[in-house]
Amino acid sequence: MKQHKKEKLSHFLMRYFLIVIGAGLAAVAIELFLVPNDIIDGGVIGVSLILSHLNAGAIPFVNFATLVIIINLPFMYSGYKYIGKTFVFSSIFGIVCLAVIESQLHHVEAFTTQPILATVFGGLILGAGVGLVIRNGGTMDGTEILGILLTKKLPFSLGEFVMFVNIFIFIWAGFVYGPEQAMYSVMAYYIAFKTIDTVIQGLDETKAVIIVSDHYADVSDAILDRLGRGTTKLKGKGGYTDEDKEVIYAVVTRLEVTKLKAIVHEVDPKAFITIMNTQETKGAQFKSAIH
Repeated sequence: MKQHKKEKLSHFLMRYFLIVIGAGLAAVAIELFLVPNDIIDGGVIGVSLILSHLNAGAIPFVNFATLVIIINLPFMYSGYKYIGKTFVFSSIFGIVCLAVIESQLHHVEAFTTQPILATVFGGLILGAGVGLVIRNGGTMDGTEILGILLTKKLPFSLGEFVMFVNIFIFIWAGFVYGPEQAMYSVMAYYIAFKTIDTVIQGLDETKAVIIVSDHYADVSDAILDRLGRGTTKLKGKGGYTDEDKEVIYAVVTRLEVTKLKAIVHEVDPKAFITIMNTQETKGAQFKSAIH
């Protein structure tokens, strides 16, 4: 059986350092932007904020820091059994860091008491923090772990499950904080959600391009010479004619799409082009394009 290489110490330390930074950003967003304006996030963080608000110090130690750890524990246990220990340890570390840092910010004055500013900037900072934690192998929301496990047996996708859970959380927030604050919370959640995607996927948006052309050699050479992008030639077969086809596959940045289409059209006006979004592009050669 092939042995997996152990993670390098430098990579391990950097990964956990970035998790600390991510948890710190999330704590700042929660304590200095969202909580002072009665705005919440979704998932376990949202539930913890609502419960700590309802408790209002009546029961000692029932605060956000304690609740976010306790509520996440059963999800982490399930994740350990079914997903993997590295993921769970990274997640627990991030959650504990979030709880500790948030508890140290209680006496720091809020950055703003304007709900719309708190919503936008709180959502951005929270999303950046959570995104950093996810990008480095962890999570701070146990509902996603629950979703991964349940959607294997239920006719729902992970996104549908998380949305379903969060609808109930925001309805609950409407009763606790009022309808306006619940609407601000939905906005903050949406902003955070989009920011998480940006942090995980990176700012360099790329497109995958598939080109079917009878002049595939000329098209491929033109893309390499004039755009500086390498191509991959795939074997295909026409569904109607049953003829063999050469299919060109290339990956370009968002800004290069227009130029690529112009190059292909100039070489072969009848070429068939499909352009798709990509989640992530890896490879040392990709960024070294010549224009």
